[in-house]
Amino acid sequence: MVSSICITVLNEENSIFSLLDCLVKQTVKPDEIIIVDGGSSDKTIKIINHFQKKYNFIKLVKEKCSRSVGRNLAVEIAKNNVIVMTDAGCIPHRRWLENIVNPFQKAEVDVSAGFYKMTYKNKFQKAATIFLGILPNKFNFNFLPSARSIAFTKDIWEKAGGFPEDMNDEAEDTVFNYKLIVNNAKIARVKKAIVEWGMPENIKEYFYKIYRYAKSDARSKIWIFPGKGITSHNIKSLFVLLRYLIFMFLLILLFNKLVSPFLVIFLFISYIFYIFRKTYSAFGEIDVAFYGLILQFITDAAVISGFLKGIFSK
Repeated sequence: MVSSICITVLNEENSIFSLLDCLVKQTVKPDEIIIVDGGSSDKTIKIINHFQKKYNFIKLVKEKCSRSVGRNLAVEIAKNNVIVMTDAGCIPHRRWLENIVNPFQKAEVDVSAGFYKMTYKNKFQKAATIFLGILPNKFNFNFLPSARSIAFTKDIWEKAGGFPEDMNDEAEDTVFNYKLIVNNAKIARVKKAIVEWGMPENIKEYFYKIYRYAKSDARSKIWIFPGKGITSHNIKSLFVLLRYLIFMFLLILLFNKLVSPFLVIFLFISYIFYIFRKTYSAFGEIDVAFYGLILQFITDAAVISGFLKGIFSK
């Protein structure tokens, strides 16, 4: 299946070499790789130029623009109908391209949703996988495509109106997914089409990643995602906020001696137990579960602050 790989980059000198090296060594070679650089000031361009000297199917477009504009520009330039995307910072497995384009052998497929393997070097990063993505055992027919590993036809891209260019690089693939679904796109889920995606290396990086996700989802104004119901991102964020508002209300009642302290203690311990059980069941490791306890409260804080920022931002 002939395809075009479209990538957007901005100051990716630490990751672009590994990505391109993996792409040119795929079991099925791409017909072209289109890279839109949004204005890198590091060595990203130099590294891309190095690959261009050896591989004439790598095309570089320099355009100071947002990620969404860059994605759309790359798709417009692409000469093939099947568009494949991943992100800088991801490492595609050797058969990734072969696997992700395979569903298009059937004419009725509009989108191929690949998977991403979250990689980690320590217990902290391992615990972070529970909160940041989808674990392999949760991959099913409800899995939504991610720009880290996705392929689609130009036809469905045009029908969906492309990636939203008014989101300022926030939740653009979430909104794109939404538009794909409301336009009745036929989506194939391909668990074997894997890219590796590294977890944040510290708590600060982790917090701001969750914060940006929550803020972006809130700005998208998509409350009920088709097929997700109350598990839609913004509904879940609202529940997190309500959970803490209720607990604060109980603390006020406790301070005024209007509620039993045993009730408050019971509820708090129950939440701790819930978190520990959730994180322990993922890997069956006690030390990872303890990291999960810490990350749950960091996640809650990031979700609440990002959600509120997104709701009240213009």
